[in-house]
This record gives sequence, structure tokens and C-alpha cells, in this order.
Amino acid sequence: MKNILLIVALLAFSFSNAQAFEGKGDQKFQVGANIQDYATGINVSFDHGLGENISVGVSSSYALGGADGIEDLDFGDRFDLKARFNANLGNVINIDENFDLYPGLNLSLKNFGGHIGARYFFTEGFGVYTEANFPLAKYEEDSIDIHNQFALNIGAVFNL
Repeated sequence: MKNILLIVALLAFSFSNAQAFEGKGDQKFQVGANIQDYATGINVSFDHGLGENISVGVSSSYALGGADGIEDLDFGDRFDLKARFNANLGNVINIDENFDLYPGLNLSLKNFGGHIGARYFFTEGFGVYTEANFPLAKYEEDSIDIHNQFALNIGAVFNL
């Protein structure tokens, strides 16, 4: 299922016309589905451009439901907040001016991790994104935490 969603999102990146990342002062808002093994939920993020290829931002995920055996989740278990740093490489790899590839690092309430994402804009203000998140270091090694696993985000992105 995750692979099918990723392939569909990547195929969507072959159409239309708008600039994906404009550099300093550029602002993006993303909202989409957060897909994991232990839970599925929503993800929102905001990025602000600091330079030609650098942006910082904040991301938050909220798990709407848990997998079998993980139903009794409280708010603290369901919620995660991340500070993030991105290297926006769309103009470096120069595939299309509407396409942005952005690897990055994030520091969250649950872990330290990385992500790699891609955005494609159909118009000046609207596009789609997909993002893979993975933990690099957990704060509590023995805990089973739904936010300490590979997660895929897919949804809409807006220029602000």
C-alpha cells in the first residue's frame, strides 16, 4: 500500500507549471495523511526559506487510530511536534521548476530523525507532496512509540 501511494505521488510530479521553492522568504504549508504500521493519522507542516536552498520549519503529526493491541492511546501518545531543517534541491538537480526534492533532519518530542520529501506544484499556490520520515535516535530506547518508526506522509502543499 505504501509503495503504491509513493508511486502514484511520484507519477503526479510529471505535469504542469509553477515554481516549487523560491529561496529566502518562501513559505510552504502542507497537510496530509500520516501512514505508519502502528497508526494512521494526519500531518501538518510549515517551512520558511532562509536562503536559496535552505529552509526551516515545524511539523506535527497526530495519530487518529492505533493498530490492534495499541488502541488505548492518550493525547501524548498520539501527538508529536518536530522542528525541521531542509536542503531544498529542486533547482540543483533541475528536473523541473515545479519540482522540489528536500532531504532534511528533524528534532521532535519523541526522537531525532531524518526525512526526504518531494513537492510538485500544479499552480502558483497549490501542489502535492510526499515525505518519508525515519527515526535515527529514540529518546526512550525500550518504549514502543508509534512515532518511532518509518512513516509516510502524502497530501497537499500550499504557497503562502
